[in-house]
Amino acid sequence: MSEKIKVGISIGDVNGIGLEIIIKTLADARIYDYCTPIVYGHTKVASFHRRATQVSELNFHVINDPSQSQPKKPNMINCWEEDVKIEMGQVTEAGGKYAFISLERATFDLKEGYIDALITAPINKDNIQSEQFNFPGHTEYLQQRDGAAESLMFLVSDTLRVGVVTGHIPISKVSESITGEKILAKLKLMNHSLQNDFWIRKPKIAVLGLNPHASDNGLIGNEEKEVIIPAIEEARNNDIMAFGPYSADGFFANGTYLQFDAVLAMYHDQGLIPFKQIAFESGVNFTAGLNFVRTSPDHGTAYDIAGKNQASEISFREALFTAIHIVKHRRETLELNENPLVFTKLSRDRD
Repeated sequence: MSEKIKVGISIGDVNGIGLEIIIKTLADARIYDYCTPIVYGHTKVASFHRRATQVSELNFHVINDPSQSQPKKPNMINCWEEDVKIEMGQVTEAGGKYAFISLERATFDLKEGYIDALITAPINKDNIQSEQFNFPGHTEYLQQRDGAAESLMFLVSDTLRVGVVTGHIPISKVSESITGEKILAKLKLMNHSLQNDFWIRKPKIAVLGLNPHASDNGLIGNEEKEVIIPAIEEARNNDIMAFGPYSADGFFANGTYLQFDAVLAMYHDQGLIPFKQIAFESGVNFTAGLNFVRTSPDHGTAYDIAGKNQASEISFREALFTAIHIVKHRRETLELNENPLVFTKLSRDRD
């Protein structure tokens, strides 16, 4: 429990704001009281971004692997040797290539247990595509690397937690992709994560409907009656406190979400639009359901402000601390379960 958590950081697209928010976060010396950060990238690329952010006092300690990391310094693993052409704010082949190299090396170390958590800076989901990376985003890639049958895109903040049944798929395929089995699987993942990663003993989960007004009793679609409600009932049979389905617009507009520990939305934008409106700066994307811990800031590459020293590091810093808290919760849970107290029936007899 006393060992300081090693946090790996993939740099994302080199032409975006990833390294800017990383550098701004690691410039705060208080970070090193809580973790040992290890950035997967290259010092030359980091130096370019450091000049743009005007953080002159941050110097990376170059290492070959996490075992060499220094606990009171920002550590850097150089993942390639060649020079990289940086074109700030531009979508380039190089941006995707080196984002993947960074992610692949960090994920390897994460799976091997050399680091305790992974924070991923934003990628461009288009230019990163290749024979090695053929996924809609980080979530699906990491699920495949973990070998998990299911994972949950879980957006979390102090006031709101939102998961989605369907992630990065076209809106035209949402309805056919939503099944009772899938909703139940996501509810189980969410419930387990709330209990074990966030230490909420009896989570209350709200489930949103798919159709406007949650179908108005079948007037606007049948998914609620035929799929969503039976899934909620089955979740309750599995000791999950699930409620709904709720109409998404009124649910967020009138603050009903404040009565629940988490919300399960049916599709990406149904959950992420209100989440980003309510908790954009402090929001964190957490991939629940995996054997390892991965978080990321709740925003993209922001090419429009890349290189202008305008990016806020708040969401990235929150992603870092969220990962630290989850790792600690999981460690403490394992420790508590290793040597449980033996149950002994007390006798009424006295000596």
